Amino acid sequence: MTVYAIIGGTGLAQLEGLTIRQSLAMSTPYGEPSGEVQVGEFGGREVMFLARHGHPHRLPPHKVNYRANLWALKQAGAQAILAVNAVGGINADMGTGHFCVPHDLVDYTSGREHTYFADDLERVTHIDFTQPYSQALRERLVDALKAEGSPFSDYGVYGCTQGPRLETAAEILRLERDGCDIVGMTGMPEAALARELELNYACLALVVNPAAGKSSSVITMAEIDQALQKGIGTVKSVLARVLNAA
Repeated sequence: MTVYAIIGGTGLAQLEGLTIRQSLAMSTPYGEPSGEVQVGEFGGREVMFLARHGHPHRLPPHKVNYRANLWALKQAGAQAILAVNAVGGINADMGTGHFCVPHDLVDYTSGREHTYFADDLERVTHIDFTQPYSQALRERLVDALKAEGSPFSDYGVYGCTQGPRLETAAEILRLERDGCDIVGMTGMPEAALARELELNYACLALVVNPAAGKSSSVITMAEIDQALQKGIGTVKSVLARVLNAA
């Protein structure tokens, strides 16, 4: 049976409903992960949980130790990753409260430790990243969203920016021209590192605000927090459905 891990993003620093059996303080060759790996029962089966930004939320996107996080989950026995991400909506069909299960991504980040092979002097490794997300995991997320009856898109290109600031309107126009439907700050290098570790990986993205220039109002943290509070219950229900059906 596949061992699942959930990586919680902004708004999901704790997985309510998780019956914790143990919390693992993991040490990796790449430093310390964002927090302890919690192991317990959720959605009727055993699962691992790791808060991407720590608990309480303390790590900005460009300071997350993605290599340590993925390595720790792999070391703890994870075989598949369900990643939860809060994003901005670029595509007009993906407004606040909309869910997206992206099928592709574009990486605009810089300076992040993004590979386990950087110091490998014996071999050069180029992973195939044509399809960055596991299709089987994507289908499970889509089925769960259908069962929930929540508005969602079963496709989407995730544009990952550096952060921690939000983007300018001109930057969003560039991302839109590049084909991006949603924008976030944590999708990479997480997805690529999962592929390097041969972990199946998929993203459940919740749109918490229109991207810069896509509405007439200023983006505020109050608006984002409100969208998170409204949508996080559905996030948990979707995750539980995926686990229960797996």
